[in-house]
Amino acid sequence: MLTTTLKTLFRRDLEKLVEELSLYKNESKIWYTEKGISNSAGNLALHLVGNLNTFIGLHLGNTGYVRHRELEFSQKDVPRATLTKMIEDTIVVIEKALDGLTQEQVEALYPIEVFGGPIYTGHFLVHLSGHLMYHLGQVNYHRRLLDF
Repeated sequence: MLTTTLKTLFRRDLEKLVEELSLYKNESKIWYTEKGISNSAGNLALHLVGNLNTFIGLHLGNTGYVRHRELEFSQKDVPRATLTKMIEDTIVVIEKALDGLTQEQVEALYPIEVFGGPIYTGHFLVHLSGHLMYHLGQVNYHRRLLDF
């Protein structure tokens, strides 16, 4: 089933995000931006946590999560240990939500409209996995470029 594959991918990539954050030699550089780089690795991590807890946790897992999207990009200096815990908690939320989905739910329309119209849940879940991978690559590049 698609959810089994997605659980593996979400876990792999979120664990890689934790690893990327742990590889910063200077923890303060997690929040560093440079001309032409508008998002720090820390803000990308907060954004991914908010995005996944909203679109998987809230809308598929009924967690009651309340998203504060503006803080995902404006909040600074969250300790690395706190970010790590947030990411690890997100893995648990995703796995629980995906474990609770039936094949019929995966093949049905996602509970809310995104991208300006209806979308099938399975399609949107694949999109969310791609979104995670995209930002994970940005974090990797940010670390290698700016952690000096």
